[in-house]
This record gives sequence, structure tokens and C-alpha cells, in this order.
Amino acid sequence: MGAGYVGILSAELHFPASHSLKEKRHFLRSARQRLKNMGAAVAEVDHHDVWQRSRVTLALVAREHRELERLLDEAERYLASQEWELGPVDRQVVDPDE
Repeated sequence: MGAGYVGILSAELHFPASHSLKEKRHFLRSARQRLKNMGAAVAEVDHHDVWQRSRVTLALVAREHRELERLLDEAERYLASQEWELGPVDRQVVDPDE
């Protein structure tokens, strides 16, 4: 039996409507909650003190590779569909058995 797969998605976000760290954090709280509802662990990993930028990284786990790709696609679609701008996105799938 395999150990499953871990998916990592890291995305640059731009918040053109944000005029303060408080406003940016409001957007991030919303994004984190939605992504957590999808089963992801989420963290802001860069641009902590910048009003209009953030880099978030999330991790998802699934038993099957196809299911993991579907979850990563769903998370990326969500990030792309919001009022902020989605910048470069990096994706990685890790097979713990390798």
C-alpha cells in the first residue's frame, strides 16, 4: 500500500485595493479559511510587511495522484477567481515512496 501524495502550491498574490496591512490581512484570512475548508494547510510565507503583496504556500494530501491534482487545480482556480490578482504559481507533487 502506498503512502499517498503531498501537493504543494505556492502563489504570489497582489491586492491592488489594499491600503493597509489590516486590509491585506482581511483578504488573507478569507483565503486561508476557504483553502482550509478544502483540506489545505496554509501559511503566508513572504511579504509580511507589504500592504499589497503576499506569497502563500499550501499543502494538500491525497491517496491518489489524480485526486491530488484535482485538489490543487481547485485551490488554484479559487485563488485566480478572487478580487486580488494571482501572480506566479509553483506546484509540486511529492511521492513519499520515492
